[in-house]
Amino acid sequence: MVRCVNKWLLTGGLFLVACSLLLVSWTKPGKSSSIHPYYLSVVELNHNATDKTLEISCKIFANDLESTLEKNYKSKIDLTSSKDKVTADKWISDYITKHLSIKADDKPASFSYLGYEKEDEAIYSYFEVKNISSVKRIDIINSLLHDFSDQQINIIHCVVGGKRQSTKLDFPKTEASFSF
Repeated sequence: MVRCVNKWLLTGGLFLVACSLLLVSWTKPGKSSSIHPYYLSVVELNHNATDKTLEISCKIFANDLESTLEKNYKSKIDLTSSKDKVTADKWISDYITKHLSIKADDKPASFSYLGYEKEDEAIYSYFEVKNISSVKRIDIINSLLHDFSDQQINIIHCVVGGKRQSTKLDFPKTEASFSF
């Protein structure tokens, strides 16, 4: 098992790094409506032992997220517009909490939405789970943008105790587990 994981990390790990780097470079600068050849999100979970929290960030192409939100909430939205900020906060929080669930040591984690920001062609949204003093296992169900494209790839990075583990979920796969 360890050899398989190590082999995967050497081969698949390079793929994950390449995909993460490409997330920002696939579209033309300044054009949020550009078409890109891959449908990708990156979710990162980081256990902060000092604050006893699980910090979660979700990185999604802005145009894909806008299209998905518009489809789900049946109204136009501009994630870069200050006039749409209150609605965007509500929709992003609602959408992500419906499509991302986390269990820490077999206990469902209730996460709080902290906000979002746009960087280049991506939207970063931030969440936090409080009162997680330690964690040995994290189970995730991630169906982000599965309702947008059947070519969706969801990458998950999980960091606990300074140890980083990653996985890639190709549509329709939604479940991943990490043990530390």
